[in-house]
Amino acid sequence: MSDLPADLPDWLHPVAAGARAIQGSDLTAFLPPKDRPVRRGAVLMLFGDHDVLLTERAHDMRSHPGQVSFPGGSIDPGESVVEAALREADEEIGVDPAGVEVFGTLPELWLPPSNFAVTPVLGWWRDPAPIRVASPEEVHAIHRVTLEELFAPEHRIQVRHPGGWMGPGFLIGPDKDVILWGFTGGILTRFFDFLGWLPPVTDPPVHDLPDYMLAEHVRRTAAAAAADEDAGDGMDILEPNE
Repeated sequence: MSDLPADLPDWLHPVAAGARAIQGSDLTAFLPPKDRPVRRGAVLMLFGDHDVLLTERAHDMRSHPGQVSFPGGSIDPGESVVEAALREADEEIGVDPAGVEVFGTLPELWLPPSNFAVTPVLGWWRDPAPIRVASPEEVHAIHRVTLEELFAPEHRIQVRHPGGWMGPGFLIGPDKDVILWGFTGGILTRFFDFLGWLPPVTDPPVHDLPDYMLAEHVRRTAAAAAADEDAGDGMDILEPNE
């Protein structure tokens, strides 16, 4: 996207420039395969007043319960990635597409366990309107997190998964007890590090995931044990061992 909205805030211009410059390999080792079909999806990285909009998935979902994510989902037939991202944000939390200015996209990223190729769409919330949990079967809570709060060293952690994965994470929410990790945590970490906005941290504390986030892993592990198979981790994450 070469033409930016005329009234895009100055602080978002480096974000737009970074989105144009970054490569998929800067964000992940997993890029969409060229030799087989993939499922395609889109998520909305929506920036407001120096903040980013995130959703916390319902805690009883079969897939990634409680995981913090960007609004998004599958691309319907005939939709563009932008149309899909805006539609999903509207359906999940009532974001009015008319109030959003799209100013770029990140490279398409691949989630091997689900074979999803996901395009993050960058939007500026030009006209914020009241939002709500419009789809409670999908969304537990909405979080608007300021970048200052997100980047604060005391909110930066390492996340440990019982499947052996270690990766970057953040503590968000009013009480800083919600763990942001996995796919979304990886995108935020790597993109803002690419922009030079993410201060380095030394020896961030290690946090284990709460039980509700591990329900899918426990179910997969039990099913694999019963079938005498290797469950894998079943996680849609950016790197297997980071």
